[in-house]
Amino acid sequence: MTDAPHLPKLGGSPFLVDGGLETCLIFHDGYELPSFASFTLLDSERGRRGLATYYRRFLDIAAHHGTGFVLDAPTWRASPEWGEKLGYDRARLGEANRAAVALLRGLRDEQSATGPIAVNAAIGPRGDGYDPGTTMTADEARDYHRWQLEVAAAAGADMATALTMTHHGEAEGIAAAAGEIGLPVAVSFTVETDGRLPTGMPLSEAVGRIDDRHGAAVCFYMINCAHPSHFAHVLDGDSALASRIGGIRANASRMSHAELDKAEELDDGDPVELADDYRSLIQTLPNLCLLGGCCGTDHRHIAAIADACVSALAARAAA
Repeated sequence: MTDAPHLPKLGGSPFLVDGGLETCLIFHDGYELPSFASFTLLDSERGRRGLATYYRRFLDIAAHHGTGFVLDAPTWRASPEWGEKLGYDRARLGEANRAAVALLRGLRDEQSATGPIAVNAAIGPRGDGYDPGTTMTADEARDYHRWQLEVAAAAGADMATALTMTHHGEAEGIAAAAGEIGLPVAVSFTVETDGRLPTGMPLSEAVGRIDDRHGAAVCFYMINCAHPSHFAHVLDGDSALASRIGGIRANASRMSHAELDKAEELDDGDPVELADDYRSLIQTLPNLCLLGGCCGTDHRHIAAIADACVSALAARAAA
């Protein structure tokens, strides 16, 4: 499954993915997203148009550079407990997940003349993306997240990504459930300014624990919702960890999670400076294949990152 040409793979041809969906929609496009839940926009024609417009900006960048693209479904908050908090019963939440995948499949059909495009189910944490709060065992996480993964797979998602994972137990459970379903999965951790998970666990330990039990199910690992200055030092010199990192979706801001949580204005950083940071990571990450952004990033950042990195990644993949 991981060798499918329309999916990103370790050391393969470069793929792009979008930026900070929720921060773009809130700060640039003026949408209100309760609990940071972008899937709520699927309930209205205006919201669906807004999502489509957002994704097309990034698809155009991928087409310009001739890269693959991962269409990331707006389902980061579309899991059972978040749905319940937002007034969605299980039937309505299932429809939202299916509608998200359908929207992206439709956008892919519009882009048939461009590079490979994968439809990805974004699976977010059960709790807060900045604070692990109450952690879960792998078995608990498998049982909790399996429903959303099954809905996404049945709707036609090509893969799933566990995004903004704060502790290894939840990430391991998602990997286990995806493996049982047969859905290719990437696992993306967030880290604090010291490069460790919010629980304090080293990134290398979290990856190693999951690989020991479910490595065959995980296509690659990623880091998201942190600035490169927070994690570059833990990748340098750790070849085992670096070889398993296939994707980076960094924040535009150098602020910590605690600082970002209190910020009332968007810190979108410097797109060119961020792109330079990504270019530096190419030397450290031999199998990097997926480039995108997280909080504060938009199409300007992804365009700059593509300008700085795509040629080098393509040449390396072809060598």
